[in-house]
Amino acid sequence: MRAFLPVSKADMEERGWYWYDFLILTGDAYVDHPSFGPAIISRLLEAEGYRVAILAQPDWHKVESFTALGRPRLGVMLSAGNIDSMVAHYTVAKKRRHDDAYSPGNRAGLRPDRAVIVYANKIREAFGDIPLVIGGLEASLRRFAHYDYWEDKVRRSVLLDSQADLLVYGMGETATREIAARLASGTPVGEIKGIKGTAFIGKTPAECAYPMVECPSFEQVRADKRQYALANRIQYEEHDPVRGKAILQRHGDRLLIVNPPAMPLTTAELDFVAELPYVREPHPMYDSMGGVPAIEEVRFSVAHNRGCFGACNFCSLAFHQGRIISSRSHESVLREVEELVHHPGFKGYIHDVGGPTANFRRPACKKQGKAGMCRNRACLAPEPCPNLDADHTDYLMLLRKIRAVPGVKKVFIRSGIRFDYMLQDKSGEFFAELVKYHVSGQLKVAPEHCVDGVLDYMGKPHIAVYEKFRRKYEALNQKYGKEQYLVPYLMSSHPGCTLSDAVRLAEWLNKSGRQPEQVQDFYPTPGTLSTCMYYTGLDPRTMEPVYVPRDPHEKAMQRALMQWKRPEKRLLVREALHAAHREDLIGYGRECLLRPAGRKPEGESRPRGKEPERPARQEKKSRPVKKAGWAVAKPKKNARPRKKGR
Repeated sequence: MRAFLPVSKADMEERGWYWYDFLILTGDAYVDHPSFGPAIISRLLEAEGYRVAILAQPDWHKVESFTALGRPRLGVMLSAGNIDSMVAHYTVAKKRRHDDAYSPGNRAGLRPDRAVIVYANKIREAFGDIPLVIGGLEASLRRFAHYDYWEDKVRRSVLLDSQADLLVYGMGETATREIAARLASGTPVGEIKGIKGTAFIGKTPAECAYPMVECPSFEQVRADKRQYALANRIQYEEHDPVRGKAILQRHGDRLLIVNPPAMPLTTAELDFVAELPYVREPHPMYDSMGGVPAIEEVRFSVAHNRGCFGACNFCSLAFHQGRIISSRSHESVLREVEELVHHPGFKGYIHDVGGPTANFRRPACKKQGKAGMCRNRACLAPEPCPNLDADHTDYLMLLRKIRAVPGVKKVFIRSGIRFDYMLQDKSGEFFAELVKYHVSGQLKVAPEHCVDGVLDYMGKPHIAVYEKFRRKYEALNQKYGKEQYLVPYLMSSHPGCTLSDAVRLAEWLNKSGRQPEQVQDFYPTPGTLSTCMYYTGLDPRTMEPVYVPRDPHEKAMQRALMQWKRPEKRLLVREALHAAHREDLIGYGRECLLRPAGRKPEGESRPRGKEPERPARQEKKSRPVKKAGWAVAKPKKNARPRKKGR
């Protein structure tokens, strides 16, 4: 029977341990599942023969909370959890969230703001100069000097503020394994400098073991927005495990040295990591607290890939997991599915076979293995690269095998798909089977906007591509007799989106006869190209100026335009239409968004008096299959931004 790793001294004593090697500290509740980064790292270290204990969500006000398991023999590895702690705590309007799906009972407030820094400083207080390694999404995306939206200023690298010895960025299995081996061999942590996928603080460039490039210093990017944009461009250009160089960034008299990214795991390595002996459940100490809600989304899901070459500019995945795809073998995925079938709570439904982007299972093109990703070219936007290899055959074969597993009734795909990539697959076989077998009533896609200029700033395909996809989706639903909907994700107030652009989006929605309920304001999170645009007013790819909607009132108007039918939004919509000089959309025509205030057209009101006679009820006829359209889905309160990497 699989067991959780120790979370207390009593657990260690049951195992006969009176010492242990590594303390894994996490800002999330302890969920022993491969969708949770700290669980992967802890199980990997265990597989390497180390004794590992877990400290989840300690009380950061008391140093005793950090010493409760005693001092580890080799070091502490620290993560804020699956998402940035500031995103976990605050909405895009900087309002405090009332819940936290990664905490027991959905309870907010069990981790501190900027958890990596707070936890790390407490570890220093508790254990002094013990080797301290920080990782996970929060550390990864803050490895360089970065704009902090919540303080509205540029902060230095989190490595300096945390007083950690090493920072592991990206998917950290390879780096973690090597760091642990060197510490176990007696190498002082200050001498561990040459590991790919890590960063450390040095004094001179001579300490870097790789070809290098220097980006503008912390002092320069803090004082000059153009220098910030230049630094951001360099950081993205070199973020490639094949051709990327180490990046140096000065912070006063110290030197941040960020080694090149680690190579993605091979299929065999990814299989090994995915099949470590996870319990796949939250620790039972949370049962009386209501459990950990985050497990519900992943308990009966399978992650088959890593990486994303979609490279949306507002998404952190490209700067965290990277753009090169790695995927698990069919045999490994099927073993996991067979294990899920025997779970006592399994009812026959695999909720997802996905990843960062579900339908990416192979490299974008053949040259990536030798030459890396193109420096100044995106694979899909604004137009697909001629070298793009859009073949879904392997993914299709995998899904067919999963459907055939005894006990599996349905296999759904709920993580995001790239519709532009699907359209490049000329066979259309995957598209057909997606509609026939893998949509759970609603298919989530992300056109994000309808104005091509805004989509260019987002790094998304033009709207004609989405319209082509929508028409084909509707046709396939009609062909197979399905009543299934599209759930389009849309974003307001992205850099480059003017109020006039927001009005055009509202017009497009009105002409489509739809009004989506799921709308998200752009959230400037650390490390993305779009956040750089938001802070600097420059597109780092071209260094050209870009319009940025920063005023909260304008942002409220942009959002209201996408929900113009809501009564509480009408005043904002009216103000927005006047500000954009689009009074032509206030009237009684089908294309209008609002009726004029104060009066109704002649004949519109029903005369008072006797109610008109209703026609006799006719015999109910069989209902024809509806044309596939858009689902109106109720948004979750304070929904977090989409597409979060580990």
